[in-house]
Amino acid sequence: MKINFFKYQGAGNDFVIIDNRSQSIQLTTEQVNFLCDRRFGIGADGLMLVEQAEGYDYRMVYFNADGHESTMCGNGGRCIAAFTHHTGVSGKEQLFIAIDGPHKANILSPDLVSLQMQDVDQVEQSEEATILNTGSPHFVKFVQDVATVDVYSEGKTIRNRDQFQPKGINVNFAMFTDSGLKVRTYERGVEDETLACGTGVTAAAIASATDKTGHITVPVATLGGMLEVSFDKTDDQHINNIWLKGPAQLVFSGTIDI
Repeated sequence: MKINFFKYQGAGNDFVIIDNRSQSIQLTTEQVNFLCDRRFGIGADGLMLVEQAEGYDYRMVYFNADGHESTMCGNGGRCIAAFTHHTGVSGKEQLFIAIDGPHKANILSPDLVSLQMQDVDQVEQSEEATILNTGSPHFVKFVQDVATVDVYSEGKTIRNRDQFQPKGINVNFAMFTDSGLKVRTYERGVEDETLACGTGVTAAAIASATDKTGHITVPVATLGGMLEVSFDKTDDQHINNIWLKGPAQLVFSGTIDI
């Protein structure tokens, strides 16, 4: 079976995107894993299908690189919005449905996309970390210097703690800077550090504002580039109007036989 694909990246978080509005493509776990493999396949942190959805511009179906369908991916959502706009599937103002519910997306320029995330109504705080769900579950730990953290080893250990099983959790290490935050993330499903994580950056930005209320904007530096998170906060348990803004760019397209 020959498949036409597009590869996009958002702050270094890269994805294979396939137009499946015809519903003609059914991928197995092994096939998704192969397509995301960086040595034998196309190479990506995840794979997305664009499908039809009544009442919406399209449906976003997201798979992690391990081949399993997963929870929401913020950078993936921005990249799929850029893809559907570039290919004429949708306009500059979009409404699509993902596994965690509806999302709005705005195309601000050809390579800049703002994505509305789901509201957050539960934030668990401890001396070690902040735990919250921004479409995917996240563990946010603030450190003195993210550059010195062994993200793979420490992230893997936390991700596999018994309390987070059976599905695990994404692990973010964050530090304050003069302009905002720096964040590094270990992603479950990828099982490694990624250059950026949209839901993780969103979680870290919310976790950084524990003593603030009102409309808040947080610039966030990742290994793959700059992102920006804005939101309205009434108290520590109610955060809404959450938007994730950053780059989303076409890397290349092609055809692959699987």
